[in-house]
Amino acid sequence: VWDESQWLRNFRMRKGTFLELCELLSPALKHQDIRMRASLTIQKRVAIALWKLATPDSYSSVANQFGLGKSTVGVAVMQVAHAIVDLLLSKVVTLGDVQVIIDGFSAMRFPNCGGAIDGTPILGPEHQGSQYINRKGYFSMVLQALVDHKGRFTNINVGWPGKVHDAHVFKNSGLFRRLQEGIYFPDRKISVGDVEMPIVILGDPAYPLMPWLMKPYTGALDIEKELFNYRLSKCRMVVECAFGRLKGRWRSLFTRSDLSQTNIPIVIAACCVLHTLCETKGETFMAGCEVEANRLAADYA
Repeated sequence: VWDESQWLRNFRMRKGTFLELCELLSPALKHQDIRMRASLTIQKRVAIALWKLATPDSYSSVANQFGLGKSTVGVAVMQVAHAIVDLLLSKVVTLGDVQVIIDGFSAMRFPNCGGAIDGTPILGPEHQGSQYINRKGYFSMVLQALVDHKGRFTNINVGWPGKVHDAHVFKNSGLFRRLQEGIYFPDRKISVGDVEMPIVILGDPAYPLMPWLMKPYTGALDIEKELFNYRLSKCRMVVECAFGRLKGRWRSLFTRSDLSQTNIPIVIAACCVLHTLCETKGETFMAGCEVEANRLAADYA
């Protein structure tokens, strides 16, 4: 009985996208019916999971909302999160058409760019070890993400303790190895003066300067270097805004997680898949609160 605005407000997606998501997840979820009450359909389990991820509500609060037990809600959330990661992660969080991405960044005045990369902390439970205490003093896990020109995730790495530096996470990721081996992007070079420039990604000063990774100049800058930094920063903001929309849409990422250390990366990865699915489908839930979400994301950056 809800209209589309109510669907967006409560589940962060319209009814059509919700039903499509349920259909995509049904191969994994239908085999788990025996573990749930007969009345708990695939659609209800997906609804429970989306509600929990979209709000800072506790499991008890969500259980009351749906008239279920707290443990039932916990099982449903993790079933759906696992199904999303198992069935959709490799299909949704993927590079896609590289030329479209390059053209998108070129429109922002940075040539031959295949993405922007950054890391962001996701709150974790306080019972974790001291290595999860980040530089701001709270428990977290690191989410590293590469995004396209529209802020859709094309590669993610999640699970490193919050104390670990972004550059260390990056250098120990599969993305770094594939970029270093020259197998992540197609071999498409352009000439910049007398230099052959491969497809590059953009990072902040924390990242290492590589032939395929550009970061800002530091120190005393002339006009050309300032212009380079301006254009790079403008394109790199795409990933900052993506984190803002991710956490604004799935607000459970803003709250202290009550999940186990093993389950937190699964839920974060599921939120990344849902973010990219919603962005691809044009679900504009964030239109009214993107500024606030980005401010909150910056507080945690």
